[in-house]
Amino acid sequence: MKNRIDLNGIWDLDFPGMEKTVKAHVPGSVLAEMLENGMAQDPYWRTNEYQVRELFREDYSYRRSFEIPKEALEADELCLVFEGIDTIGDIYLNGELLGKTKDMHRIWRFDLKGRAQEKNDLKVYLHAPIQYIEEKQEGSDITYSSTGSMLGNGALRKAHYMFGWDWGPQLPDAGIWRNVYVEYAKGAKLEDVYIRQHHKGCSVALEVECPVRIFGKGDAEVTVRVTAPDGKAEERSVQGRDDSKVFVEIEEPALWWPNGYGEQPLYTVEVLLKMDGRILESEEYRIGLRTVTVSTKEDQWGNEFAFVVNGQKIFAMGANYIPEDNILPRLSKERSERLIRDCAAANFNCIRIWGGGYYPEDYLYEACDRYGILVWQDLMFACNVYELDDEFEENILAETRDNVKRLRHHACMALWCGNNEMEWLWDGGGRLKGHHPRYKGDYIKIFEMLLPREVKKYDDQTFYWLSSPSSGGSFDNPNDWNRGDNHYWDVWHANKPFTEYRAFHFRFCSEFGFQSFPHRKTLESFSLEEDRNIFSEVMESHQKNGQANTKIFSYISAYYKYPKDLENIAYISQILQLKAIQYGVEHWRRNWGRCMGSIYWQLNDCWPVASWASIDYYGRWKALHYGAKRFYGRYVASACEEEEFSTKVTYHVLNESFQERDAVLEIALLDRDFGALYREERPVHSEAFEMKGVWEVDFGEWIDGEEQKKKVFARYRLLEKGICVSTGVTMFVKPKYFQYRLPAYEVKVEEEESCFAISVKADTFANYVELYLEEEDCVFSDNFFDITDEEGVVVTIPKEEFSGSVTAEDIAAGLRIKSVAESF
Repeated sequence: MKNRIDLNGIWDLDFPGMEKTVKAHVPGSVLAEMLENGMAQDPYWRTNEYQVRELFREDYSYRRSFEIPKEALEADELCLVFEGIDTIGDIYLNGELLGKTKDMHRIWRFDLKGRAQEKNDLKVYLHAPIQYIEEKQEGSDITYSSTGSMLGNGALRKAHYMFGWDWGPQLPDAGIWRNVYVEYAKGAKLEDVYIRQHHKGCSVALEVECPVRIFGKGDAEVTVRVTAPDGKAEERSVQGRDDSKVFVEIEEPALWWPNGYGEQPLYTVEVLLKMDGRILESEEYRIGLRTVTVSTKEDQWGNEFAFVVNGQKIFAMGANYIPEDNILPRLSKERSERLIRDCAAANFNCIRIWGGGYYPEDYLYEACDRYGILVWQDLMFACNVYELDDEFEENILAETRDNVKRLRHHACMALWCGNNEMEWLWDGGGRLKGHHPRYKGDYIKIFEMLLPREVKKYDDQTFYWLSSPSSGGSFDNPNDWNRGDNHYWDVWHANKPFTEYRAFHFRFCSEFGFQSFPHRKTLESFSLEEDRNIFSEVMESHQKNGQANTKIFSYISAYYKYPKDLENIAYISQILQLKAIQYGVEHWRRNWGRCMGSIYWQLNDCWPVASWASIDYYGRWKALHYGAKRFYGRYVASACEEEEFSTKVTYHVLNESFQERDAVLEIALLDRDFGALYREERPVHSEAFEMKGVWEVDFGEWIDGEEQKKKVFARYRLLEKGICVSTGVTMFVKPKYFQYRLPAYEVKVEEEESCFAISVKADTFANYVELYLEEEDCVFSDNFFDITDEEGVVVTIPKEEFSGSVTAEDIAAGLRIKSVAESF
């Protein structure tokens, strides 16, 4: 650790416009303190967002006093460090202006030598962000802003989503949002630590670059100690100089793998700076030994885009991560840990951290390291037109440098990407038509010159991609289906049917999505009974994508009968969301080798809202997240009809693993009462990483006319060692025409050592069965499943899902169950 004086804790927060002062937490935010002190309404409740937004037309200031001991005052280097200020700040020490800030993504350092004294007064004056962007916008010829966002947000290096997006509110909060401290060094200091990995055969050489700055005279020593997961340690020392490097050879390394391909062993790297036998400074890192890159080699279709981990190409499976809250003090290690654990539980191997937010806390990346979730990391630029001037250049280079140095050592780091959708915006669609050509020139300077060079300077081992989507830069058809990565939105924005996904063989689809409403309990969290109509003002205020509610109802009308109430509208919308994404993912996975990535939009929410998320603001899994657990499985079967609702079906088996697999594929045509009109099974052998079609069936042979199509369905089951590892249902008419019978359920809950087991049986075919608990929230081992035989389905709930004491009787009493048949 470095020598630091912690300035976190309780500060005074002044409200100049109100002539009021409150005690405030640092790290923290103005809005969090106003809520705690009853000075603002809950912005997530009903339509309060708009009233609360106006609070950020005002200025606010934080202040505190602190002492610096004599030892620190006499140090060779003394500085004040803010790891995050949101955003436009004037920093005063003892009445003297130390400097100004205008970038929330940067680490700000201010020299205190000759300025600080034993007792000090510190003040951070924060200027109103809305006033700033409106003043910058006056006379500006930039006219574009993304859907739902405030015009001019691109002029300020503040997380863009805070000014609104098509899934988030306009709440541009302010505050000191990360740690504050005084840092000092005497004798010598570590300037940096950069750990490179060189893999060769059965060994890995760690090259630890650790330049030392020596103040005055003296000799320093740098020691690097590497401790393996089994506790075995290797240690090397060198003289501390401005070009110090330490090499540590690791024989027979335990390699780190993404989730589903192997383990995630982590090595501890300690770097100690010593002088005269004393430890002056120490740093500690947890790393995984692996190689990760992206192959863009030319092939028969164009150029591939595939993650390659430890020499093995893998199909990327995940979702886009957005900020977890609009009120940043509500973030926590436990909350992010749960989100990443939920990704791993749904068989993700990656996430994309989208460029319109902020760089997340260290603990999110640490969780990704532990759970094996690769990170595609956007730099924080999205859907904007940026004007390059000296101040902007200084800020973006500094924020990039700070965050690359902070994050580069993580095992999960797979890719840096320059921005979200900006090359595409300039190239196609006409959305930036009419903007002065100098802004297009600024784009090239920022995203194809300045930022790639800055990233490479501080991380030359992680793959860099210029934009998303892109075919490689320079406006060369950036959303080309045959090169690079793609964003595809015609299913949803253009109202295309789900089968439209099958018309495209994207090399890597890094954005595609479909909206749904969250669960009834989430809808009730921000509304009154009188608000609970999808087209009410409150519901529309929690739907930021214009005509999205209309789109949802349009898709409902295409596939399902009109749901009978709000709860069932939400339920059916979630089934549609699951079906839409499943169509795309299964198609691309069936074309493994040509298509090598599926990152759907989006993983999570930043407030309670109708959105594309598969996990809502409160952590409740939607149908899509349960579906992802199935369609992102490493060993799965899938069904592909010749045409939508055709009786001709081809079955595929996909083995995304290092093991050869042997199983039995069972195909059956069943009626509503579980009677078998046809049943057959075949053995299936799959080589490692083999995806193939294994069986074509025309169920028309056993279906007697159009009317019977409304009463039967096909089921597949992939049985490995007698255990069903993958199953699915194909229907031959739209669900709204299927003649469902109302199921009578038989439910039994039993307590086991580490979980509760819930057996659910029905007397007829039950489609997309949803379970939930009225009073508790939990994640089931499976949900939104089909009951296709008399044996029913058994799901479990781990006991750790509950914070308090819960019995099997409690679960049985609070359990709610429904299927499509009960929705209308």
